[in-house]
Amino acid sequence: MKKIRLKKQRPHKKINFLVLVVVFIFVFIVLLLNYINNKVSPILLNFAEIETTKLANLIINRAINRQVANAINMEEMFVVIKNDDGEIQTIDFNPAIVNKILSTTTNTIQIYLKAIEQGNIDLIELPEEILIEYDKEKLKKGIIYEIPFGAATGNIFLSNLGPKIPVRMGLIGSVVSNINTKLNQYGINNVLVEVNIKIEVAEQVNLPFMSKRVNIRTDVPLALKVIQGKIPLYYQGTGIEKNSSILALPIE
Repeated sequence: MKKIRLKKQRPHKKINFLVLVVVFIFVFIVLLLNYINNKVSPILLNFAEIETTKLANLIINRAINRQVANAINMEEMFVVIKNDDGEIQTIDFNPAIVNKILSTTTNTIQIYLKAIEQGNIDLIELPEEILIEYDKEKLKKGIIYEIPFGAATGNIFLSNLGPKIPVRMGLIGSVVSNINTKLNQYGINNVLVEVNIKIEVAEQVNLPFMSKRVNIRTDVPLALKVIQGKIPLYYQGTGIEKNSSILALPIE
């Protein structure tokens, strides 16, 4: 009876098979990353940008309301010159007061944004009605939001599924502030002065393996003041706007 000899698989064939598997896995990973970069990343970054802008605006408003608004003396902020008949001839900024406001505003916003970046939310003392929308423990780790990976599919049934992708924010560039006022006729022989602080700040939205620069611009109402005295003829009907000098402080 003849013995049947089994042929042994040659070692080089096993090596070739392993090489093919490795190449296949590598190509698959490259294609997957390319798909994520082209299709998924923009959607996730869009979600992250919305949440970053929302929280940054809340922090900016908080900084101005806490540190600036209560300390402003509107009587000292403007220099109003009237003629003998009580008509307003000029309304201008008091440069010392305006510079103080801009400096305080810019510094406070910068401190608050760095605090949220580092997870020091106790420094900001956000109201509970705002904090209820966020996870305090995540905020203390510098994570402002978590996006379910399923949100990238655009399918409402899958939007809450999948791993959570953490969103972090980082202050970059300078915090730029400027005071803007608008004068309008108010009633009879009165001028209504609207005062706003214009803020521009650049934030870096950070997700794992991807990031995006977001420029945030916001106007925060500061005060309304009625000044007695007839508004000059060239102001009537449209009002007039005036901007202070812009203050920009670099990040420390």
